[in-house]
Amino acid sequence: MDTKKIYLTKEGLAELKKEYDEIVNVKRPNVLARVTQARNMGDLSENAEYVASREELTFIDGRIDELEIILKQAVIIRDNVKAANHAVKLGSTVTLTVNGKKEIFTVVGEWEADPENKKISHESPLGKMLIGKKVGDKVQVEAPAGKITYAVISVK
Repeated sequence: MDTKKIYLTKEGLAELKKEYDEIVNVKRPNVLARVTQARNMGDLSENAEYVASREELTFIDGRIDELEIILKQAVIIRDNVKAANHAVKLGSTVTLTVNGKKEIFTVVGEWEADPENKKISHESPLGKMLIGKKVGDKVQVEAPAGKITYAVISVK
């Protein structure tokens, strides 16, 4: 069994716990009731509702297993101590400049990564390059269009 640590913010862990609770206590019982109801309709070989509800139940059970593993292996990202010149780490909010434009990212664990909302994984190319960097450092990241240089202008 994989015992890799899964890094989450307090908010990310709370979201996963909420999802787990919803699936176990609401969604799974509802789908189980649909399976039972469909099974009682008779011929299972031609019962589309039975097949669909069984597939949904299988998906839900898989997600429950996945969430249980995540929750067991979760490690909370500690809030950063405010310091003028500390290094980027998990949980840091980093302000960068790229081509004269400001970009703000939060470095999170891979399960919370959401690039559209500027949450990047510490395992992503940019995230890997940022870990350990301080204000004034520059990092180069290989992108499809070529190398992109980012300058770190603040770390919170």
